[in-house]
Amino acid sequence: MNSARVKEFYYLMKLGREFELAAKEEYMKGNISGFLHLDIGQEAVSVGSMKAFAKGDVFTHYREHVLAIARGMDPKLIMAELFGKREGISKGRGGSMHLFEPKLNFYGGDAIVGGHLPIAVGCAYARKIQGENAGVFTIFGDGASNSGAFFESVNIASAWKLPVVFFLENNYYAIGTHISWVSPFTELYNKVKNYMPSVRIDGMDVCEVYEETTKAKNYIENSLGPYFIEAECFRYEGHSMSDNAKYRSVEEVEIFKSRDPIENLKKKALRENLVESEFFEETDKKVQKEIEEAVDFASKAQEPDIAELYEGLFCKECANVIS
Repeated sequence: MNSARVKEFYYLMKLGREFELAAKEEYMKGNISGFLHLDIGQEAVSVGSMKAFAKGDVFTHYREHVLAIARGMDPKLIMAELFGKREGISKGRGGSMHLFEPKLNFYGGDAIVGGHLPIAVGCAYARKIQGENAGVFTIFGDGASNSGAFFESVNIASAWKLPVVFFLENNYYAIGTHISWVSPFTELYNKVKNYMPSVRIDGMDVCEVYEETTKAKNYIENSLGPYFIEAECFRYEGHSMSDNAKYRSVEEVEIFKSRDPIENLKKKALRENLVESEFFEETDKKVQKEIEEAVDFASKAQEPDIAELYEGLFCKECANVIS
């Protein structure tokens, strides 16, 4: 861990945290509708993995705001998308669950739990037969690891030695279902250890996430096949804004908050004299200004025109497509 990396990690995690808090506030005001799944508490996973996997295709689940920010997506365009505005990254049609930007090789998010895993594997197959080594990164939750698509994807990726990193966020809850109720063990990397290299890491430590994802990327780029990472993490909020998370005890939440990825990175950097305290104060002010600008941009952006409703549904240039 060096000073430059600490600064980048802190800035992106803080930006992601404040973005999510602002989104929550705007949802409560009625400016954001539909579903809203917040990533508060899991910023280390989103930032560490995206900074390590800078080159290649990314397929995500629908809790993807911070992933998108870390990938390089403009917070203004994301907030406008949440507001359902024309200037949004998906032109106001995707909302919170569908932040899609081919220019960043970012294909998110998939609203079907585990539904993006076979797509990611298919993309990895295409990469392989085209002779490209950049590979594919796909992230999903513990609930998705019980789906048929998960096991099918792991099996075919292993059998064909495809360049794909499977990254599992284990925050122990699939909506309100604790993983121990539906799995014989809670260390989920055990599900695939006979298929590919599989590790379990601290998903609350951004540096550990970055280092392991870097190792995984190097592995797949050397045509050695797929790689599996399970990151233990925790979301402070409920599954979505409609979930009050009463199924979790106060004590459980506080235990994980004591491992907060942002505060602990800051403490470690100060303790090891990697970054001066002024940096954190200045960054906090910078982030606050950026978030205020994002909300202002979204609130002033234009509503989509009803005439655009059916645009982009079919590929007009594709053969055998009836327009």
